[in-house]
Amino acid sequence: MEIGIIGLPRSGKTTIFNAVTKGSVDVASYSSKLNVGVAKVPDERLTTLADIYRPRKVVPAEVTYTDLPPPPEGFGKTRGISGEYLNALSSVDALLIAVRAFSNSSVSHVYETIDPIRDAENMLMEMIFSDIDLIDRRLARIIEGFKKAKVEDRADLRREQDLLVRIKEALDSGVALRDQQLASDEIRRISGFEFLSIKPVIVVMNIGEEQLEESGALEERLRDVLTGQHVRPTVICAQLEMELGQMDPQDEQEFRKDLGTIESSLQRMVRVSYDVVGQISFFTVGEDEVRAWEIRRSTVAQQAAGKIHTELERGFIRAEVISYENLVECGGLGEARKLGLLRQEGKDYVLEDGEIMHVLFNI
Repeated sequence: MEIGIIGLPRSGKTTIFNAVTKGSVDVASYSSKLNVGVAKVPDERLTTLADIYRPRKVVPAEVTYTDLPPPPEGFGKTRGISGEYLNALSSVDALLIAVRAFSNSSVSHVYETIDPIRDAENMLMEMIFSDIDLIDRRLARIIEGFKKAKVEDRADLRREQDLLVRIKEALDSGVALRDQQLASDEIRRISGFEFLSIKPVIVVMNIGEEQLEESGALEERLRDVLTGQHVRPTVICAQLEMELGQMDPQDEQEFRKDLGTIESSLQRMVRVSYDVVGQISFFTVGEDEVRAWEIRRSTVAQQAAGKIHTELERGFIRAEVISYENLVECGGLGEARKLGLLRQEGKDYVLEDGEIMHVLFNI
């Protein structure tokens, strides 16, 4: 899973990137390059399974965070997104929008005043403007294509045109694609476009340390304004989290106890990222390796097997599946098999979060 971090200049987005990836990218100067970091997904279940199997290797699931520089003209001050910036955004699974709430007289705001909700709404609208621009260009090509298209191809062009016109009408009214309740076949039809407003969004309000006591109220305010099934608002003090993340783990834990912030920004962002994208984890276990694999919710067993290796998907016969709780209670797959708790499931079985799967296959 890849999350793209975007935001206005001086919103603290690179500080957020450092906080969630334990990175050390320079935050003081502007850079035009992408920063890419990988966060290991904290999961106590993986630790428990490793205690049972004592494997040679333990591999957690991962989330890739990509910190994108603002476009030269300033994200949030244009009408639409294009070029290399659009290409970079189109490949991610979700977008993390950093908005500034902290005060610092030495760090100016591009709008001169600090208003995180205004900034979030502006950037969400930028995505809608970008999608409208893409649709306008595609509709123009469809109209031109009618002149050259064969009779049997015109019906398909007409269906695409009708869908895009309907989508655009909603976008013109400020309704993002993620909130348009499109049918599954319609989503497939537009999947080749680089639409941004269809992506899930995490809005991170970046607060100052003096605002920590207000964080709950500030997050509630965000939730009241930024609604939608695939929008997740949250609040962090990125500067503090970056500093804590670079400390010795034991010292970090002690500081967090004193501050009353037990959950780290890494834990929170991974949890929110999984939630907004609809991601879950399943496990494979053995003496060689205990590993967590991330998949989308509703993924069937054969597709999940392909996450492990393409040959497992291609030669899939069946899967042996057990819940995490049952495996821990049994102490291993052998005992679970004796007790009849290791189920035999076919290729269309939908994996649940935390299940352990062993794939039987033949190539």
